[in-house]
Amino acid sequence: MVCENCGSGNAVIHLTQIVDQEMRTLHLCEECAAEKGLETSSVPQNFPLTDFLAQMGGKGEAEGASGGTGEERETAVGPCSFCGLEFSEFKETGRLGCPHCWSSFELHLRGLLRRVHGGSQHLGKVYLSPDPSVSEREQRLEALRRKLRRAVELEDFEKAADLRDEIRTLEPAAGR
Repeated sequence: MVCENCGSGNAVIHLTQIVDQEMRTLHLCEECAAEKGLETSSVPQNFPLTDFLAQMGGKGEAEGASGGTGEERETAVGPCSFCGLEFSEFKETGRLGCPHCWSSFELHLRGLLRRVHGGSQHLGKVYLSPDPSVSEREQRLEALRRKLRRAVELEDFEKAADLRDEIRTLEPAAGR
């Protein structure tokens, strides 16, 4: 099949776009696809996790600090001190043996996480526990007191009474 963009190259990328409820398929050669910003590497779509981990572990991080091959650095890592899992076993199965494996293989896992997720630090939403710490409780109390003052100023005494009761429930837990 000939590239629909340039008309000369062999179409190897088939791009399907849906715009305004209408589907359109473009057949492009590698050069035209690259011009449109499409990646042209041939990565299989449905590959198992172990193959993915092997691909990720075989580049970059494995060749880094020691200057050797991935196999040499993998041997230098040694097994997990708690469960005895070897890094090569992790690469085969895609599973760690125990929580201590995170510490044992930290450098390799950090590099893997960086490549897979774009970083090794969690940047999502903050977990708020059901039992907030003292400082969080104090902040909540201060906000409630401000609302209480505002409700009294506006003479909204029903709301003020509700806020007063809520403050009383939080104050004993705050060390009063």
